[in-house]
Amino acid sequence: MGRIRIERLGSRGQAEECAEMMAGSEPWITLRRGYGESLAILTDPSREVYLALDGEETAGFLVLEMGGAFKGYVKSICVAPAYRGRGVGAKLMAFTESRVFRETPNVFLCVSDFNEAARRFYEGLGYEEVGTLRDYIVRGRSEILMRKTIGPLAEFKF
Repeated sequence: MGRIRIERLGSRGQAEECAEMMAGSEPWITLRRGYGESLAILTDPSREVYLALDGEETAGFLVLEMGGAFKGYVKSICVAPAYRGRGVGAKLMAFTESRVFRETPNVFLCVSDFNEAARRFYEGLGYEEVGTLRDYIVRGRSEILMRKTIGPLAEFKF
């Protein structure tokens, strides 16, 4: 693995590649998020999408929402199978925190209750469970809302 760099999504082709990656892996298979919905999320102009690139190869990506009630919400993060366990996810999350903490003191994300490895990963990065959303995406499964904070909103200096 070469030096991973993080860049903003730059083309429709990159979005299509990421949509295929997402739709073909867990937890999105269980959550029934197919290619079309994945592509719509990746091309929504209200979201920020960043790629983890190894040369010209996409090692992973993240989708970030910087508006709404949960400003700083990680909508999706995905690492290509060949890059899993090699620090790409940690690099994407470090980038996310750097990006979000410039504007708000909280990073939020949801992790599926069946995705225990991802939950351990986030907990290892300092994320804490703040709630459970039962039957939120699919019946019989819960999404666990997690947060990492550098302080309360009322004390945050913009």
